[in-house]
Amino acid sequence: MHFDDTPQEAEFRAKARAWLDANAKKRDPSQNLPNPLGEREDDAAVAAAKAWQATKFDAGWAVLTWPEEFGGQGLGRMEQVIWNQEETRYDTPPNIYTIGHGMLGPTIMAHGSDAQKTRYLRDMARGQEIWCQLFSEPDAGSDLAGLRTSAVKDGDEWVINGQKIWSTGAHFSDWGMIVTRTDPNVVKHAGLTYFIVDMRSPGVEARPIRQINGGSGFNEVFFTDVRVPDSNRLGAVGDGWRVAITTLMNERVAIGGGSSAGTLRNLFKLARDTRVKGQPAIQDSAVRQQLAEFYVKAKGLQYTSYRTLSALLRGTTPGPEGSIGKAVGAPLGQQMASFALDLQGPFAAVSDEAHGVDDGLWQDLYLGIPGMRIAGGTDEILKNIIAERVLGLPPEVRVDKDKAFREIPTGTQK
Repeated sequence: MHFDDTPQEAEFRAKARAWLDANAKKRDPSQNLPNPLGEREDDAAVAAAKAWQATKFDAGWAVLTWPEEFGGQGLGRMEQVIWNQEETRYDTPPNIYTIGHGMLGPTIMAHGSDAQKTRYLRDMARGQEIWCQLFSEPDAGSDLAGLRTSAVKDGDEWVINGQKIWSTGAHFSDWGMIVTRTDPNVVKHAGLTYFIVDMRSPGVEARPIRQINGGSGFNEVFFTDVRVPDSNRLGAVGDGWRVAITTLMNERVAIGGGSSAGTLRNLFKLARDTRVKGQPAIQDSAVRQQLAEFYVKAKGLQYTSYRTLSALLRGTTPGPEGSIGKAVGAPLGQQMASFALDLQGPFAAVSDEAHGVDDGLWQDLYLGIPGMRIAGGTDEILKNIIAERVLGLPPEVRVDKDKAFREIPTGTQK
């Protein structure tokens, strides 16, 4: 792909920049970029995010790649990339719409009925209804198809019972996408069904999980006799695995390699500002060598994402290659945060925002990034996906492949 803007792209970038100049405050380029793992979405932050999203939508700058009939602009992926590049230069509210806009919206477009598309997509695009993803379960671990949350048909409704965990933003979401088990008498991948669930329904309880860095972006969500109308089913009964794969493939692209570029920029700033033996740390040869290694890895991630972008620009659907960005990006972010603490020496023990180096940014990242190595697929699962579906290596042995889910042994059986 070419890295310079075409005349049309340059014109679009200029228009985007002009609108942002008129509607947002530009960031001070000398300051650190905000911590993407802050996870401090209180009521005020959510309200600010909703207001900003509505402002963008009303001006024609939201969900640029979505079809116009669903509230988008019908533009290409490159216009969305350009917009994202420009928006990061301004001080805007936290983006709480990655799951809805990047994963669940495309799933509704691919598998939803006309009525579902009309009801949900435009409000999702404008940001007035927030969505979460309800996939992982305590007993299933990394095996999504091993989930046990059940949905039982009762007339024109389904009754859901079970528990989900690591659900980002569930405590402030209006709607969720949930995968349930509707038939335990068939193999585990075949007995799943996908639903849209109202997070304000009786019997839904979201409990934020307090993490080691003080954030509480993840939740455990309990479902007790939650009634969902059959009209909220997405796809056919028993076809939930295929629908979930659509969500997961879009998830790999949406979260990609994370924020390595911003973290790298902040790390270079820290190395310039920190003094070692009376001189800036960045002048130390060992520090420079480590920064160079991080730079090379970050550039590798960037160009890998460009290959994915090139494929998307050709009209292909997201594939397993999207797993590469996260499999490499999350560990890289953790390594950079660890190195930042090494540069701080004894000050690394101070995480208080009022007294810590860079307002405690690096301590927050160091403690928070391990969660990113779980969210969206663990390191091990991503590596298996790459090995089997990208490199064509033999798959892992599955002893439960031909067993009905009900017959699969559990840890409680003797």
